[in-house]
Amino acid sequence: MKHAGIIAGIVLAASSIVATGALAKGPGHGPQVTFQELDADNNGEITKEEMQAHRKARFAKADADGDGKLSLEEMQANAEERAKARAGKMMERHDANKDGFLSEDEMPKPRKAGKFFDRMDADDNGSISEEEFAEAKARMQKHGKWGKGKGSKNKN
Repeated sequence: MKHAGIIAGIVLAASSIVATGALAKGPGHGPQVTFQELDADNNGEITKEEMQAHRKARFAKADADGDGKLSLEEMQANAEERAKARAGKMMERHDANKDGFLSEDEMPKPRKAGKFFDRMDADDNGSISEEEFAEAKARMQKHGKWGKGKGSKNKN
């Protein structure tokens, strides 16, 4: 299909447009949006207008008092609503025995935890020294994947 590449690009761009600074959860954690949500007229194509309308609708939903601005309280309420929805979806997806609880065995396993450890363990000795940790942190900060000052005594 000739439009497949264009559509894929639009969907990727949509996530950045929809994820306004006020509503963003942080780096790499913007709101998830489907093609169908953006394609308001269901014609199989997304227009700029549809993307802008979706963004405005998300903002309007968060703007509880309708004053055209988001207060801290409105942002917190919106974030809480989204967190509750994500937790509900996680429970549905991972509660294998449907008892309403997630045991440690049912929790999703980190997909890259082993690789992440191996990359940090530069000398392959099975442990991570403070120096290896600091080097990995510096690499990640350079690429915007680690917030400054998190997880270390060394605040940069």
